[in-house]
Amino acid sequence: MEVLAGKVINYYRAIGVASIKLNDFLKVGSLIRIKGHTTDFEQVVESLQIKHSNVAGASAGDVAGLKVNDFVRKYDCVYRVES
Repeated sequence: MEVLAGKVINYYRAIGVASIKLNDFLKVGSLIRIKGHTTDFEQVVESLQIKHSNVAGASAGDVAGLKVNDFVRKYDCVYRVES
């Protein structure tokens, strides 16, 4: 099952980090799927940052920085994969 956790609002290609506006919680260790018009991959959340500080988790309303394994685009959806 996949739960919409948020949407990409910016992508910083040079450092491979996406800014995500969260609709739901997300934590380090969560399996996520990032899906968009041409994007579709899964990865484990290895680090999250809020205002340049590492955090273990983030909740709805937060804007978090997430290191991503592939190129993402603005408005791509971030889903938390639950088993």
